[in-house]
Amino acid sequence: MQLPSPAKLNLFLHITGQRDDGYHELQTIFQFIDLCDTLTFDLNTLDEVTIIPAIPGLPPFDNLIYKAAQQLRPYRKHSNWGANIHLEKCLPMGGGIGGGSSNAATTLLALNELWECGLSHRQLADIGVTLGADVPVFVMGFAAFAEGVGEKLQAVQPPTPYYLLLKPNCHVTTGQIFTDKHLTRDTPPIKISHALKLGGHNDCLDVVRKHNPEVDEAYLWLKNHGDAKLTGTGACLFIAFDNQQDAERVKRLVPSKWQAWVCLGCNQSPTHEALNQWIKQHKDK
Repeated sequence: MQLPSPAKLNLFLHITGQRDDGYHELQTIFQFIDLCDTLTFDLNTLDEVTIIPAIPGLPPFDNLIYKAAQQLRPYRKHSNWGANIHLEKCLPMGGGIGGGSSNAATTLLALNELWECGLSHRQLADIGVTLGADVPVFVMGFAAFAEGVGEKLQAVQPPTPYYLLLKPNCHVTTGQIFTDKHLTRDTPPIKISHALKLGGHNDCLDVVRKHNPEVDEAYLWLKNHGDAKLTGTGACLFIAFDNQQDAERVKRLVPSKWQAWVCLGCNQSPTHEALNQWIKQHKDK
């Protein structure tokens, strides 16, 4: 089974409070983009999970793909079933576009089928939130207005423009952002209708810019070309365009020291589209 593992954008990110356990309450809209990693899964009967190639600086047991597979082991139809997983990495790490969470969710969805676990998407999402707050939205597979720590999801249908996505050459650490004393933590909650009509802002933007001069430089450059926004707590910035041609035109102007992509917003995850096709073909056989 081969599946795309897409990135996401936070169209806005409001932090509305902080819980006693230290986690932040937030509101956001998650939307997928058609920029994806690719994961290939092969069933084995050795009761082993292998991941190739190794990611430099990331021990295999710390890889969210491996952790997701381990969570599903108790539900396998046969106890000797394992998987050989090949990851073709495209999404930058530390960018705030959810690459690791997406990989974990794709693994849950794929192995649920290959190992015949029989779990619902809701059950997989409940497992996923133990791996990371962004995992459930990738498991459920629909663009969503999210609350709580990001796990309370309501399906929405925001516009699906072309985006110019820009990645400065730096890695933003989420922990550093969320522990900064200057981070706004009391943005008033808004309703879905307000979020869809008027949008919002990212409460993390100023803190990310303060700690990461290259993000600040890229933001100042990008906002000359439109309504520049930060996604999540990472380094990636984006602008929405009405058409692909305008997005490509600005992409050609991006300084070579930064990575840039033109991608399309998606309200259904490409993972689910490919998985549904695989399931249909599998059942036909």
